[in-house]
Amino acid sequence: MNKDALMNAVNLALDGDWDASHKIAQDYSDTTANWIHAVLHKIEGDVWNSKYWYARTAGSRYEDFTDVREELLEIQRILK
Repeated sequence: MNKDALMNAVNLALDGDWDASHKIAQDYSDTTANWIHAVLHKIEGDVWNSKYWYARTAGSRYEDFTDVREELLEIQRILK
């Protein structure tokens, strides 16, 4: 895991740059990157794909957060 790159992906997602964030997240395969990837597809509205990526996290679930901003802030907190 590259914490700096994943933190950048979270910050980009918080700033609304889905595409740039997605490019970073898909470059990594650890559980945190997969969680970011899952949230990005949740933002996109692709529920099936989002749940696919949630299944590859360390137990995070699609239903755990209704507010994607709060979820991204939680990932950011974990990365610090």
